[in-house]
Amino acid sequence: MSDLFCPARFFVARHGDAAYETPRGVITEAGGWLTPLGLSQARELGESLRTENIATVVCSNVARAQETARVAAEMLGVDWTSLPGFEEYRVGELVGQRFGDAGMQRVLAAWMDGDLDAAFPGGESGLDVVNRYREALRDLADQYRGESVLVISHGGVMSLALPRLSTNVRNDLARRQYIPNAVPAEVLVDADSFRIEHWPGKADKSVI
Repeated sequence: MSDLFCPARFFVARHGDAAYETPRGVITEAGGWLTPLGLSQARELGESLRTENIATVVCSNVARAQETARVAAEMLGVDWTSLPGFEEYRVGELVGQRFGDAGMQRVLAAWMDGDLDAAFPGGESGLDVVNRYREALRDLADQYRGESVLVISHGGVMSLALPRLSTNVRNDLARRQYIPNAVPAEVLVDADSFRIEHWPGKADKSVI
């Protein structure tokens, strides 16, 4: 990453409310699709950022994020593209298990407690997730220095990576401030640091 004289401003949002091919409560890495509520949330997200001079919309390579990006970009009148690095954490062998699976909960709890070496069997460690998210944001910041970009990502990876990359918040910021659908965090990225300017988390877990 080359030196940045001006930080890039990222509005990083979780995709809109989605439905999936699998039954509710089952762990999946499928792309899903936006529900009518999710489509409305994506439109509202784009509308809310009309005054922010958004240069482009970037999203993960997952279908529900791509659909959110497309709708928000239409509202903003800008292009959108999908890039690797912004997708949800990969759970490996836990696909098909219930979200309450003890193995999954142990890994997530370890991450929140600061043990980023913990990993899903056949999937990612916390360190894997934070590192690839860092590189994705840095590469984007290098391209859009001094500009504003909307990034459509996923709640779990945002909650883990963004606080740990930022210099001005606690690592466990997301532990009691859950990320709602399609409401952006504002993050500044320059050559030296990441800084969270706004975190949209809610204390009520039902927002997700």
